[in-house]
Amino acid sequence: MMQRMGLSMEGIPNVEEVIIRTSTKEIIVENPEVAALDLHGQKIFQVTGQITEKKIEKKMEIPEEDVRLVADQTSKSMEEAQKALEETGGDLAKAILLLQAKG
Repeated sequence: MMQRMGLSMEGIPNVEEVIIRTSTKEIIVENPEVAALDLHGQKIFQVTGQITEKKIEKKMEIPEEDVRLVADQTSKSMEEAQKALEETGGDLAKAILLLQAKG
């Protein structure tokens, strides 16, 4: 009946792990059973298994010239300036004030 409707379904053997990655997390399916459904050339996957989630922490990319500016303005190291910029979300003025307040 499925073939008459243009559907075909088959299991995918030996799948070890399925990872679904979004901008904020990873959904990891361990020991999955995966079936692929072909509907007129369009693939649909059915995945079952044990799920774990992991948050993704993206490290902010701070331009080197910003780090150098903060370091020069505060007489701090490049590492300290980088850390201050990360803490302040890349805000130059806040990073400078933060480092100046620390002395």
